[in-house]
Amino acid sequence: MAESAADLTVDAGGTGAGTATPSLHITYYTDPLCSWSWAFEPQWRRLRYALGEQLQWRYVMGGMIPDWERYSDPLNDISRPAQMGPLWYQVRTVTGMPLDDRIWFADAPASSYPACIAVKAAEEQGAAAGEHYLRRLREAVMVAGRNIARLVVQQEIAAELAAAQPTFDAEQFARDLERPALLARFREDLKEVRWREIGRFPTLILRNQAGQAILIVGYRPYEVLLEAVQHITPEVTLHQPVDLTAYIRHWGRVTTREAAEVTGSTAHATEATLAKEANAGTLVRTVIPRLHHSFWSLPPEEPNQ
Repeated sequence: MAESAADLTVDAGGTGAGTATPSLHITYYTDPLCSWSWAFEPQWRRLRYALGEQLQWRYVMGGMIPDWERYSDPLNDISRPAQMGPLWYQVRTVTGMPLDDRIWFADAPASSYPACIAVKAAEEQGAAAGEHYLRRLREAVMVAGRNIARLVVQQEIAAELAAAQPTFDAEQFARDLERPALLARFREDLKEVRWREIGRFPTLILRNQAGQAILIVGYRPYEVLLEAVQHITPEVTLHQPVDLTAYIRHWGRVTTREAAEVTGSTAHATEATLAKEANAGTLVRTVIPRLHHSFWSLPPEEPNQ
């Protein structure tokens, strides 16, 4: 039996069920094609790391682009794919997160609905699976320029996730994508977005155990998130990374911008520090062509002799 939407919550350990009752619950309204949500990853990751098991969250897929006949963003003057490219360029410039805007001129996604539905399919294997799949979708389209509206790309990403995490079943993912109940799950997300009148992504609803809530709309710096958290849950304690290596180990891999978020340094200074670690063999650097950015991860563990 598939989990209900209310059950699809993730704790900071990524298991979906913490050992203690979380002090704070966040509902995160987003979309795999939302560039501002991708740009928000440094703050979002930092918050989850800082709060640990005190935080539980779930994602609601927003269906940002039904198709290009019905999509219109008057705030940014966007009504066709080619107009999305300049926005992505702006987001990259303002936030420092890597985004490759060329996809909107070379192979523009026709809709964000297929990618949203793919996230729901991954969630059939648990909230943590949906979390990891969503991250890989974002990296695929924002950084690698892969059209995540295409079924073949969604299946490739599922296979890549299965190779990295054997608990994820790519074949089950493909079967779940074809289930009519999955479309109903996505429609429930769309219904919730309309009911809450969510018009921008990312949007977060923070709620404490007493039911008090705070709404945060749009891309915001970490300090704004932290202020809201401490206002609604003053009892929480914050966990700070011991060092960058520990932080990278926690997430598997991070962008330079995500690392800079926790160091408080510039991206240039953070990259220089990380490059020294890579030269020493303690980190692996994956350069992102054209975007003057990098991913950082730990070296693969040596097999036991």
